[in-house]
Amino acid sequence: MKRFLPFADGTPSHDQLGNIFAALDAEAFQACFIDWMASLNKTVTGVVAIDGKTSRRSLDKAGGKAAIHMISAWSSEWNLTLAQRQVDGKSNEITAIPELLELLTPKGAIVTIDAMGCQREIAAKIISKEADYILALKGNQGSLRKDTELFMTEQAAVDYDDTTVTYHETVENSHGRIETRRVTVCTDIDWLKADHNWPGLKSIVMVQYHAILQDKTRAETRYYISSMTSDAEHHAKAIRDHWGIENGLHWVMDMVFRDDECRIRKGNAPANFTTIKHAASNMLRSVKGKHSLRSKRHIASWDDDFLAEIINT
Repeated sequence: MKRFLPFADGTPSHDQLGNIFAALDAEAFQACFIDWMASLNKTVTGVVAIDGKTSRRSLDKAGGKAAIHMISAWSSEWNLTLAQRQVDGKSNEITAIPELLELLTPKGAIVTIDAMGCQREIAAKIISKEADYILALKGNQGSLRKDTELFMTEQAAVDYDDTTVTYHETVENSHGRIETRRVTVCTDIDWLKADHNWPGLKSIVMVQYHAILQDKTRAETRYYISSMTSDAEHHAKAIRDHWGIENGLHWVMDMVFRDDECRIRKGNAPANFTTIKHAASNMLRSVKGKHSLRSKRHIASWDDDFLAEIINT
């Protein structure tokens, strides 16, 4: 550690570091992370996926503290975490997402959020940032999903003769599993705009998914609202890119950094160490090479020169 900082009074011990991170203001530390990411001068384009994750083992029943729940903004283009914000629980994502968006500069990007983020205030915030949105629809917005589903079902029954749509279909065959995704986008929705007055709404999206594995089949249909008039292929890519946050961030936190096994619970340390893990993941990704993130982390534990390369990237 003295290779990077002077530590005139000696290298801090394990317990000293624990006390420091427990006392460190979590919001101020997250602000430092965001400023650091902004200093990299990476223009954010493509998809910015927003999603939440709970660090399960941070639950402290004895201390009366709930598990840490963090919402993060993920750049699918750069495979990097752009920002994060701690929330009291999954139900409070609705109020925390606009605060997270306020920290970002997503002009020209496509912000994607699951159904929890399908809120007028959130849509308006995204539009005010000169970005576009694709928001998943469920039953949390009155009749919006029901109206969308009914319209698309009725139009499909007459082969969309009464409206204008674009299609995009992909078929993937991997390890005996055949997956078909058909995306349909409709921009002829003046009736929906009038009925629901949704900020920036320009199209509705239907994604039909069908999978076959041996003698088992699975089918589901999902609906989205979008602020874009682009075609189905463009929407299909953005929706697929959204799930990059699951593999690129949540999976990495669990499998590379063992987030769900982490028992750090004291003070602000759980939130601060989540921020550290996000920063470490970004730095590991910035070092090019054939090694996986797990291998890079292992090499850095015994190769000081490689560790220095990561830190100085």
